[in-house]
Amino acid sequence: MLIPFLIMLREGLEAALMVGIIAGYLHRTSRAAWLPAVWIGVFLAAALALFVGAGLQFASAEFPQRQQELFEAGVGFIAAGVLSWMVLWMRRAARRMGQDLTAAVEQAFSSRRRHTYALIGMVFLAVAREGLESIFFLLAVFQQSGSAHAPLGALLGLCVAVGIGLALYRGSLRLPLHRFFRATGVFILLVAAGLMAGSVRALHEAGLWNHAQQVAFDLSGTLPLDSALGSLLAGLFGYQPAPTWSEVTAYLGYLALMLWLLHPGRQAPGTTRPASQAQAVRS
Repeated sequence: MLIPFLIMLREGLEAALMVGIIAGYLHRTSRAAWLPAVWIGVFLAAALALFVGAGLQFASAEFPQRQQELFEAGVGFIAAGVLSWMVLWMRRAARRMGQDLTAAVEQAFSSRRRHTYALIGMVFLAVAREGLESIFFLLAVFQQSGSAHAPLGALLGLCVAVGIGLALYRGSLRLPLHRFFRATGVFILLVAAGLMAGSVRALHEAGLWNHAQQVAFDLSGTLPLDSALGSLLAGLFGYQPAPTWSEVTAYLGYLALMLWLLHPGRQAPGTTRPASQAQAVRS
């Protein structure tokens, strides 16, 4: 329940921030009459995410056992990739999100008669991306954990994110967003590493991956899976008391790659700006 809650809190907050920035800019520029276009874009994006999620869940229920394992592995890999992209993108875009969105709004209004459709499309694409990311992640979590409380956690996370977004929009709440996204980013990387290891295990169960299947270590006697701490770690980070070498390699290899990509000394792609542009922003 905790993982879906935190992921939906982060994803929902990202979407709420984007919508809030756009709506606030429309108010400040005396364009509040176009706010219905923003809510239409949000509604269409939410409908698309729910439709895709329901379709994937219905399709997976019809698969035989081997195909279900393959589907679980595929969704797990996609979810890990999506979560990785989410962390990397937020690291790059968080400081310029407001500037980029307001520039996109001005570009949408520069299309004259078609500015309403351009505004709807911009909001739709921004929210739909967050929604589809959430769908793939939730599918992976639901399949690997099987907890009956996971959907409730996701719904609570979304509701809290909407509430925080409204409070930020109205100015009644100040939240250190940079610290929030950095802390949740570390947590998400650990979750994604567990998804990678679980996907490798699903490939083995489907009969497609049979390499390095020797047990790396066995903590069944020290930290069994049915213990309180063991079940908590399994639900959060995909803990297995007796993982194989392929699972350990997938877990640690993924973390090593992501920590290298997120190293403070390594500049994120797309952050380089000309000196004249940086001077204009500071002025």
